Amino acid sequence: MTDFTPWTAMAGGLLIGLSAVLLMAFHGRIAGLSGVLGGLLPPFSFDWQWRVAFLAGAVIGPAIYMALAGPIEFFVPAGPTALVIGGLIVGIGVTFGNGCPSGHGVCGMARLSPRSFVATLTFMATALVTVFLLRHVF
Repeated sequence: MTDFTPWTAMAGGLLIGLSAVLLMAFHGRIAGLSGVLGGLLPPFSFDWQWRVAFLAGAVIGPAIYMALAGPIEFFVPAGPTALVIGGLIVGIGVTFGNGCPSGHGVCGMARLSPRSFVATLTFMATALVTVFLLRHVF
């Protein structure tokens, strides 16, 4: 179990929001990670440079944090099989939901998109039910 860390959580949320605002301001794009990554898969998007820079920042940022503050301790209460199955389910949801939690939850809701409100409520409710079932039923 991880400890609740409100200050680092708030700092992380502010950085996510800032990156979403800057991406929209400078490139007119929504910071949905599935869309960013999807543009790097064949057929390649013509604007691949900013996508590579955005994803590189998502990897390099935590690496810099760990170099300065030490390792990030966390525990994943699932095995590799459950993680693969969960990843596939998320991929299906992203496809049918026309976006991922970052696109709908951060950017779509900020734009007051009704579709994003429904999508966010759906994946949050699904997460709530899943955690309840896995921790208290099975």
